[in-house]
Amino acid sequence: MKPRKNKINRIRSFALSLVFIGVVIMYAGIFFRKYEIVMLLFMVIGMLAVISSAIVYAWIGSLSTRAAQVVCPNCGGLTKMIGRVDMCGHCREPLTMDRSLEGKEFDDAYNRPSKVKEDALEEPK
Repeated sequence: MKPRKNKINRIRSFALSLVFIGVVIMYAGIFFRKYEIVMLLFMVIGMLAVISSAIVYAWIGSLSTRAAQVVCPNCGGLTKMIGRVDMCGHCREPLTMDRSLEGKEFDDAYNRPSKVKEDALEEPK
């Protein structure tokens, strides 16, 4: 079982990696100083990665303000939860606000609408 992280933290990690990837791409452009067009292309692609990270940070920030805050039953920490199932941001305990999912194995697919329909079809059995 691979270690999972809170959705908000995963998206923030992705945005941070975009910053580093953008800087590395721009730095790689320095090696093409003789070919100004290629260097400029690397610089523009790197800047697009950095700008896109700022957009992702703004999006997750606005999403984080609307996320439901729950108290983790395991560690007692206050964490923000997005979707039907999520992980605690402190101790990585699986959390759910859906009573029908309590006691079930953690699966990120429960947040997808297709999985919700499948579960609704299986309940009457």
